[in-house]
Amino acid sequence: MVLADPLTAVTLSFVFLAVLVYKRISLEITLLSTSLLLALLSLDFAEIPSVFTRTAMDSVTISLVGATLGIMLLSQLYKETGKVEDVSRSLGEVVKNSKVIVSVLPAVIGLLPVAGGALMSAPLIETEADNLRMDEERKVYVNVWFRHIIFPVYPVSQVLILLSALTGVSLFSVILRQIPVVLAMSVIGYFLGLWKVQTKTETNKRLESKLSENLAILIKSFLPILIMIFVVIVFSWSVFVASLIGLALLMVIARPSFDVLCKTFSNPSIYTITLAAFGAMLLRNVTLTSGISEVLGGIISNGQISEVVLLSGLPAILAFLVGSPSGGIAITVPILEAVLNFTPKTASLLYSAAYLGYVGAPTHLCLVLTAKYFKTSLNPIYKYMIPSLVISFAAALLTYFIV
Repeated sequence: MVLADPLTAVTLSFVFLAVLVYKRISLEITLLSTSLLLALLSLDFAEIPSVFTRTAMDSVTISLVGATLGIMLLSQLYKETGKVEDVSRSLGEVVKNSKVIVSVLPAVIGLLPVAGGALMSAPLIETEADNLRMDEERKVYVNVWFRHIIFPVYPVSQVLILLSALTGVSLFSVILRQIPVVLAMSVIGYFLGLWKVQTKTETNKRLESKLSENLAILIKSFLPILIMIFVVIVFSWSVFVASLIGLALLMVIARPSFDVLCKTFSNPSIYTITLAAFGAMLLRNVTLTSGISEVLGGIISNGQISEVVLLSGLPAILAFLVGSPSGGIAITVPILEAVLNFTPKTASLLYSAAYLGYVGAPTHLCLVLTAKYFKTSLNPIYKYMIPSLVISFAAALLTYFIV
């Protein structure tokens, strides 16, 4: 027996979702709870276990959950062994230019799959930012913006992997279309964050004798990430397998103690984020099974809403509200799947909208924590953030219409 018609079910479910988001409930609980409520309202009770089982046994779900788990384990081990700090310190010693340091260092930390990486890079760029006479608002902007530049083309990004799993679109076909967006983000980041800033001193004094030593530390510490990226791109191995290789190599390099390993594998954030990946797939499958996508698709089609508005407005708003690009994508894809054919073109625009909506959101943890570190409010940061987001999304739209 079905308790509610599809339209009523989706309305109640999304009101419930909005309440959970407003209450700052974690993403994994939000997705799983919404999936369960939607299933209870729109499916026959006997059908619900089969949807859960089908989701758990699906090869795409297993691949996504495995990739998320592997990346999170590698992330946590990098933090617990201190190798993230080794990368940061050695890069700061190898590079001589303050502008390069304040832009490249957050981006490099972004390559390391470390949660809260923007807060980690903030104290590392502070001295160089002071040397460039940056005010506090610009420090926050530069740290957060350059931290997130690399993700739209990063093949082991959890958000890109999720998008590919949900839409069925090739990961690398989306990455190719994201290149113009990354270029636009880099250019606007330079002009708003680094152009015309002047250093207090003409040169940065560093010991030349330590160059080779620091370069060796940088390469050694970063090698697990490089190997992981290499096997994904060159051999097309799964991200899960690649992350396990990176994890094993990091263990060889760092030689963590038993206590460090225990602390790494027992960290609850690893498993909550992995559970959120499963929740995204479950919400998708419940939505498809219930037929709600078709109902919403009919409403959207009758309203003559353009494809561009659907692909950009909905994911951007949801990612902005949830404070997570994964959340925005996980909710948007099931809604649009009935009315849109996901191709590299449409999937790429959806990703750009969700990602940029998230980067500038006041619910974005990196932005909030970095502003808190530099002791400034969010409002003045948006004089940099808003034009950056507009120009970056304009690049996404141009790519959508031209390429």
